[in-house]
Amino acid sequence: MQVTDNRALVFPREPWYDKYNFFKLYLLRQGGIRMPKVAYSEEDREQIREALVTTALDLMARQGIQHTTVEQVYRAVGISRTFFYTFFPTKEDLIAETLYLQQPKILAFARKLMADPATSWRECVTRFLSACCYGEQNGIAVLTVEEQQLLFRRLSKESYQVFREKQARLFGSILEVFGIKASPARISLFTNLSLTIMVIRRAIPQTLPLFVPEAADETVAFQIRAIVDCLESFKEQDAASQ
Repeated sequence: MQVTDNRALVFPREPWYDKYNFFKLYLLRQGGIRMPKVAYSEEDREQIREALVTTALDLMARQGIQHTTVEQVYRAVGISRTFFYTFFPTKEDLIAETLYLQQPKILAFARKLMADPATSWRECVTRFLSACCYGEQNGIAVLTVEEQQLLFRRLSKESYQVFREKQARLFGSILEVFGIKASPARISLFTNLSLTIMVIRRAIPQTLPLFVPEAADETVAFQIRAIVDCLESFKEQDAASQ
């Protein structure tokens, strides 16, 4: 399956990028990790927090969540390990924040695809799902099975509930962008179907060694077509009920 590199389309350069680089340079010139915590104002802390999350998202999208370390993130921003943990008690809390950060970007990507008059509805939905499945090629961080297990073992009950609620809102919003009524049952089904193909694609062959890696792309393409068929049937049901 040939996948187009949509990195620039999914996550274009944004205004915070130059602001982040300027702030990083400022930290380094001020001595980086040697700066005492009392030197940071609330505004400084907010900028540092934003830099940590955006840096983590970039690293996790490119090299995977599991292979991104806390040390890589705080060193890239120019702060100490101790100071990092005043923002995020665990790596899992940082992961959750990075996933929250990319949610509006993913939604904007879906809207951009659907706004293209030269592309059919099926092509738009197919392209969107393909970009998510091949997230590392498109600047999208996707959790593996192991990462999901680790994340939810370590998140607090409250953080877990917030994550589930935000995830449901995201998938519901995506359905609405596709012109489909987002009932709770449809959101749940769409969430499971979408995450299944993303997880399976990432799991072959390391986590699922009995799967055939040579057929992985064809398997993903088949599953995407099945999901698009399902969503199209929802769309037709909505049109018939009007």
